[in-house]
Amino acid sequence: MFRLITWVLGLGIACALFGYFVILPQLGREKSDIDVTALKGDPERGAYVLRMAGCVTCHSDGQGEATFLAGGPALKTPFGTFYGPNITPDPDHGIGRMTNQEFFDAVTAGLRPDGTHYFPAFPYASYVKMDGQDVVDLKAYLDTVPAVSKAARRHEIAWPFSDRSLVGGWKLLAIKARSIVPDAGQDNAWNRGMYLVEGAGHCGECHTDRNLLGLPRGPAHGGSPKGSFSSGAPSIAGAKSVIADWTHEDITFYLENGLKPDGDVSGGKMTQVIDFATSHLTGDDLDAIARYLLSLQTPATH
Repeated sequence: MFRLITWVLGLGIACALFGYFVILPQLGREKSDIDVTALKGDPERGAYVLRMAGCVTCHSDGQGEATFLAGGPALKTPFGTFYGPNITPDPDHGIGRMTNQEFFDAVTAGLRPDGTHYFPAFPYASYVKMDGQDVVDLKAYLDTVPAVSKAARRHEIAWPFSDRSLVGGWKLLAIKARSIVPDAGQDNAWNRGMYLVEGAGHCGECHTDRNLLGLPRGPAHGGSPKGSFSSGAPSIAGAKSVIADWTHEDITFYLENGLKPDGDVSGGKMTQVIDFATSHLTGDDLDAIARYLLSLQTPATH
């Protein structure tokens, strides 16, 4: 009997080790089938994509040339503290050695050039829906900014959350859609708004609640209460939406200036989102976002 227990225990350990070292590293490595090597990037348009995708907030610890995109401030989460890395074209500490395809795989698949996973504090679960040309344009712009020789700060996270091999399993559970399919029943402005909110703007990353594995729970954009495994952000969709009574003009004015209809101002992380991202968007894109967000409000509250 003892030999049987020992044999079963040994087999279990062997299977666990095989799963951890052989199977687990292969999970979540799916990439988009888009080949971006033939695409030519437009740096001027890429500067706009930078704002559209909200990159400045997480990758800049200040606004001077010496700090612009050279690494971001602390992002504190229930899983640990993350720091946005250097995305200047420095070849040693930035993305200077990345090809367009490697950069595209990083942004849309969460994969580093060496094949390991980025942590999902990098919102690739939303960026997976970004257009290939947008990503290549972004890379073209990043290649023009001043290179800063500054090493990325080490994330302050404990095991098991520090184990990148476990992220693959998370990806399988978290990433459901790898593109945004335009709604034929809506016009171009609404579909553009969907792309900005659900993809490039990654609004759901903060405004959707998370469970203890960091997976979305509850309705999309339904709010993430403080103290949960989310960042703490109000609902912007459904019955409890804080913008249920806002007009189209209220939303665009807020995203441009940070001023709410009642005269209050934005607070917390949203202030940075407005300052470094949405306030730089065109009027047409702000209108598109408003159109889409208004469609997420339920009839009972809107």
